[in-house]
Amino acid sequence: MQKGSIRVQTENIFPIIKKFLYSDHDIFIRELVSNAVDATQKLRTLSSLGEAKGELGDLAIEIQLDTEKKTITISDRGIGMTAEEVDKFINQVAFSGAEEFLNKYKGQNEANIIGHFGLGFYSSFMVSEKVEVITRSYKEDSQAVRWECDGSPEYSLEESDKATRGTDIVLHINEESKEFLDAGRIRGILQKFCRFLPVPIVFEGKTVNNTHPAWTKKPGDLTTQDYQDFYKELYPFSEAPLFWIHLNVDYPFNLTGILYFPKIKQSFEIQKDKIQLYSNQVFVTDEVKDIVPEFLMLLHGVIDSPDIPLNVSRSYLQGDPNVKKIGNHITKKVADKLEEIFEKERKEFEEKWESLGLFVKYGMMTDDKFLDRAAKFHIMEDTGGSKFYTLDEYRKETEAIQKNKDGKLVILYTSNPVQQDGYIRQALAKGYKVVKLETIVDAAFINQMEQKWTDVHFTRVDSEIADNLIDKAEGIDAVLSKEEENRLKELFDRQVADLHVTVEIKGLSPDAPPVLATRPEFMRRMKDMAAVSGPMGSFYANMPDEVTMTVNGNHPIYQTILKQEDKEKQEKLVHNLADLALLSQGLLKGGNLTSFIQRSVDLMSGETRSKIILEV
Repeated sequence: MQKGSIRVQTENIFPIIKKFLYSDHDIFIRELVSNAVDATQKLRTLSSLGEAKGELGDLAIEIQLDTEKKTITISDRGIGMTAEEVDKFINQVAFSGAEEFLNKYKGQNEANIIGHFGLGFYSSFMVSEKVEVITRSYKEDSQAVRWECDGSPEYSLEESDKATRGTDIVLHINEESKEFLDAGRIRGILQKFCRFLPVPIVFEGKTVNNTHPAWTKKPGDLTTQDYQDFYKELYPFSEAPLFWIHLNVDYPFNLTGILYFPKIKQSFEIQKDKIQLYSNQVFVTDEVKDIVPEFLMLLHGVIDSPDIPLNVSRSYLQGDPNVKKIGNHITKKVADKLEEIFEKERKEFEEKWESLGLFVKYGMMTDDKFLDRAAKFHIMEDTGGSKFYTLDEYRKETEAIQKNKDGKLVILYTSNPVQQDGYIRQALAKGYKVVKLETIVDAAFINQMEQKWTDVHFTRVDSEIADNLIDKAEGIDAVLSKEEENRLKELFDRQVADLHVTVEIKGLSPDAPPVLATRPEFMRRMKDMAAVSGPMGSFYANMPDEVTMTVNGNHPIYQTILKQEDKEKQEKLVHNLADLALLSQGLLKGGNLTSFIQRSVDLMSGETRSKIILEV
């Protein structure tokens, strides 16, 4: 029997492994199973070259759990090791960079050190009080050996009677890690880290992985059903995706994968971190923000690249030119796909815009290269829901009548078609085009596009009318005398809690509402964004709303109101008209709303009593 000390420059390497890895200690299964896969793949390669003789047989990797003995055994039928190779690969290579490792990572308790300096195998000591390795090389007439270590630098290496090629790693689980003696726990870890490894993984008599996932195949060999089935395998409880992009690049970097556009019915359903990163089919992480541009984090799917540099944890990316190139390539592929669908299947593209629009707008805000491409396929839905416009199409439809005094194209939009229905009707009656911008990202999108599209200005359909194009086109003189205007202004001039109200009398169309409550576009937009921006938006959120109460002096109702001899009733009627205008903007709340309801009941009760008296 050979005895010796593992050749390591410091004796505190095992305590450091345990200390640094404890927060993520289930990773040991990934490391050991990945090593078993590597050994199996190497055997396949040697066999294809004629260097490994005989039948390969069943190459499945088996994981056995023995709760009585408190052991987990990971067995492969790969190339195995000779005594010399055990000494070289386990006793020496694992710690060839130990001193550099210790200097670099000492004190970083949150760091995870697996996967660097050959330490993958030693992750087994995070959960074990003792580890055995029983192995036999594929080489003819090789002698099987057994290696054992209890987590100290001391080890033993002796001959074994193992009759078959391959390696068994036996972990004697320590008391602190007995959670791993639960079959459900092991199954969950295998599902997370090993579900797409290229060698069958058998646990409890069942193969737990798909060895040939869709992204490893050629796009031409896959059907629509294949792509949809793989999506369901990744996300069992999700609706079918809108469409997908198959990545397959071998120069200047290796990259494969499938990215799916999920169906999103409501803005609040947006979920990030649904893209999984693999390296040669080994799961690495679902934190891919350093590879995938931020706006594409809304996508789902898989990216697999052995060229993405990983730090010691395999869970965090290191800076490298390839990472940026991969991100740029993914952005280009997404833009190509969207443009292709828009040009070839525009109707289908429009039908899916409710979900696609979130990706496109988010991308236009965060990526200038994508913005340039997206100008071709970004569309805006009109309020009737029957037509969509690109920016160029909207410009051609409205350029003649929808320009402000600065010569900018005015895009009229609604953020709430139901609440702003009255304003929309007025705009449509005058031939204006009103589009829907009602998602959670639209307030920010509008602001950024006004900076990037310098000849475009967005105006909400219920914004201030004093200077906008609707008012400018009216050209109607007021029918009220100066005295009547002053009286109306006096009746409407009252302050409302949490509002700053300004009253003006204008001569609008007799068909327009008697009162319009509008808010300055800028301030209203800031408050909309503040409502979803958390503490950072508190400055605008806490400011009182500025409201312009535009009284339509040409509306016939004022001829009746001004002739009303009952001053109290006159004031109530005007008060109700003002409250109706505020209600249309969602600004009538609490006690003000209660007062409006009671006042309306009083007015109707008074009308009823008057009618009864007249009839009598």
